[in-house]
Amino acid sequence: MFRVCKFAVKTGGPGQMSVRHYDIPAHLTKIADEPNPSFFRMVEYFYHHAVRVVEPSLIEYLNKHTHMSEKKRLQRVAGILKVMGSCNSCIQMEFPLQRKGGDYDIIQAYRVQHSVHRLPCKGGIRFSDEVNLDEVKALASLMTFKCACSSIPFGGSKGGVAINPKKFTVAELQRITRRYTLELAKKNYIGAGIDVPAPDFNTSGREMSWVVDTYIKTLGYQDLNAAACVTGKPINGGGIHGRVEATGRGVFMTINYFLHDDYFMKLVEMTPGFKGKTAIVQGFGNVGSFAGVYLHQAGVKIIGVCEFEANIANQDGINPNDLIKYMASNKRSAKGFPGGQEVGEDLLYQKCDILVVAAKEKVIRADNAGKIQAKMIAEGANGPTVPSAHTILLKKNILVIPDLLCNAGGVTVSYFEFLKNLNHVSFGKLSIKFWRDSNTALLDSVEKSLKNANVEAKVSPTKEFASMMSGASEKHIVGTGLEFSMTNACSNVAAAAKTHNLNIDLRTAAYITSIEKIFVTYDEHGLAF
Repeated sequence: MFRVCKFAVKTGGPGQMSVRHYDIPAHLTKIADEPNPSFFRMVEYFYHHAVRVVEPSLIEYLNKHTHMSEKKRLQRVAGILKVMGSCNSCIQMEFPLQRKGGDYDIIQAYRVQHSVHRLPCKGGIRFSDEVNLDEVKALASLMTFKCACSSIPFGGSKGGVAINPKKFTVAELQRITRRYTLELAKKNYIGAGIDVPAPDFNTSGREMSWVVDTYIKTLGYQDLNAAACVTGKPINGGGIHGRVEATGRGVFMTINYFLHDDYFMKLVEMTPGFKGKTAIVQGFGNVGSFAGVYLHQAGVKIIGVCEFEANIANQDGINPNDLIKYMASNKRSAKGFPGGQEVGEDLLYQKCDILVVAAKEKVIRADNAGKIQAKMIAEGANGPTVPSAHTILLKKNILVIPDLLCNAGGVTVSYFEFLKNLNHVSFGKLSIKFWRDSNTALLDSVEKSLKNANVEAKVSPTKEFASMMSGASEKHIVGTGLEFSMTNACSNVAAAAKTHNLNIDLRTAAYITSIEKIFVTYDEHGLAF
């Protein structure tokens, strides 16, 4: 789509680039060195850092508009980039909650729509007492670039409720969720064609069920597609098979892609493939646990898991399946866990091949990035690396698979669920009997032909073919669709890194991939006025 113009890129090493006429905004110039910058400013900085690289290509792309003068093309590029980097709208709400004991709390909640270049907007709802407007804006902007990077036709949004869910009863959480949904509905911030939430930190299918039920029984009662107002629902409520493990599985797929890419493996001096590789998983929630399980099944030795209650390590390897069962037992000590021993916080800095960071933002900072000994980092969490640490990791020749690419599996399968809800039928449901009857008839035909040739034989399907006779199940369709989407996204990011001579800077390459796609949308559709 884009060609690099002759003056676009000349770099001397990892993360080093020639100075172009595009300047990072003044309020972001210090972000590159700040030890603990604002989360939203971090995302802004990474965006503008990528713009410095890709802007010449965007200008050249507009050469197709022969009716435009050079000045008009420059103005159009500058205008689109300003719109792309700005936050479209934010709402902040406060509503009362009567607690079980009779006291009243004021609940603070937010919803941010960062980009409406595509509709509906898409982004999760998180429950955390650390939620604030800055964090929600940052996560919404990440969703914009994440969806574009994986070619998912959504704009970016995010929501949050500033509570610690452990301090509330289930009944109280339900009232909070339903009231939050009502506030979104009244303000036109939810709907299949407007904004589609999903689960996030401390939320799950349970909360999404409350959201969709509230919406259907209020604003959406005449909307045929009301169930598509939210994704991540339980299967019985219109959810889709494979959604729960999608983000962790996507993390694994990105690791798998780059671990088998000879070009990048040569740059970081790693041998391609999973054989003999070791990994540490930081954050063992939904994303980290599934990523660990898939890595283990691929032959990677999980030698450490950190930050759940106690850090556990074992150089001989930890079976993630055993660890999940162990955690489910509500034990809070590593003593007695088969093959594991409790260790300190420095587990994050132990030598390994792959480090999965799947806990929270700003985990890797300038003060600890130099201690990391992993050769590859997979960002299962959003915003785990601050800009100053990003620079250090590049200098240490550590390949970082960035968040907007690495953890896009969740929104990808959410898109599949969204399509399922709009189609009002499960994937594969209409064709199951046809394919079973067709394949059964095929086997009967082969057996009959053998008998006509005086060959007595009973033709039976193999175990593998028997499982596929009825065609693809919904789970199989989702799995293959996710693999295709993640592999294609990785391929695009890898191509951008090579085209722009970015060496191992996949973060900038991922942002460039997103920027180019969003730019084309704005250029073709025009800017709202």
